Amino acid sequence: MADGARHHPSWTFLTNHARVLLMLARDPGVRLRDVAADCGVTERTVQAIVADLEAGGYVTRRRGSDGRRNRYEINAKAQFRHPAEAGHEIAGLLELLSAPARTGDASPGPPPGPERRTPASAGTAPGGPDARRAARRPGTEE
Repeated sequence: MADGARHHPSWTFLTNHARVLLMLARDPGVRLRDVAADCGVTERTVQAIVADLEAGGYVTRRRGSDGRRNRYEINAKAQFRHPAEAGHEIAGLLELLSAPARTGDASPGPPPGPERRTPASAGTAPGGPDARRAARRPGTEE
């Protein structure tokens, strides 16, 4: 963007609830004002999200040792709410997204196990995305 305007995507992979939860996990003593600024929402929205997370058993709010600031404890054993992820603890999400982002040329390498696929074969493997799309279209074959 030549004019320097920030591009805001029309959708993202994470909800504001997930972003707030991750920020509380990264810094249990963070101010909600700072969470709001980083998430791009109002402080009131963050307060409502924290209330939702508390009611759902994901977060416990405690008064800090200074008697002024809140500290947030995350219940990593809490499970996702949506039926598609039922039975999975949020610990995996927290571990994945709370870690510092990788920079530079470091590559995580290929995934472990026999299910490795090269990028060229990823879409054409049996049961892969192309095969599933073809199966949904009448009159198409693999």
